[in-house]
Amino acid sequence: MAARVIVEPPGEGGGRRVRADGTVLGMAYSLHDLSVFMERAGLEGLDELDVAMTPLVEWHGGGPEEWPATD
Repeated sequence: MAARVIVEPPGEGGGRRVRADGTVLGMAYSLHDLSVFMERAGLEGLDELDVAMTPLVEWHGGGPEEWPATD
């Protein structure tokens, strides 16, 4: 069974904390970052569009289009 990935709401710095099965993978600032974290978690072969559409990701506080710009 594949890991369940949770993308938390954007933080003050613009990033979104990413967890897989309860383990924090890091702060993502884009779909590219998220795809890298997912690959490290063993979910290989997903590009940015795949990551945005996969049911393996649970989005909290906004979907895949919510990446606040950082100053």
